[in-house]
Amino acid sequence: MLWVDRPGSAEKIFYALAGLCGFLFLLDFTYEKHGHFDMEHLPGFYGIYGFVMFTALILAAKTLRIFIRRPEDYYGDKAIDSEAYPADQLDKRDHNA
Repeated sequence: MLWVDRPGSAEKIFYALAGLCGFLFLLDFTYEKHGHFDMEHLPGFYGIYGFVMFTALILAAKTLRIFIRRPEDYYGDKAIDSEAYPADQLDKRDHNA
């Protein structure tokens, strides 16, 4: 059994990653940046920008889901995972013979 499978490991990983993100955010205050745009000189710009864009991507996906969603029975009788498959088409074979 791996250490990641033990109870409580997910919380430890989450807090370790959150701590690492916080440390890297604070480390961004310690050096001079040479960006092309004025916004790139703000401390923590890339972390904040990444968080905002990831959130925008999730919200866009939720909005897009409204337009491309299909009903559960969209394929009807032609669904390949239908449980009501005709018994005469199951092609049962005796593999033990």
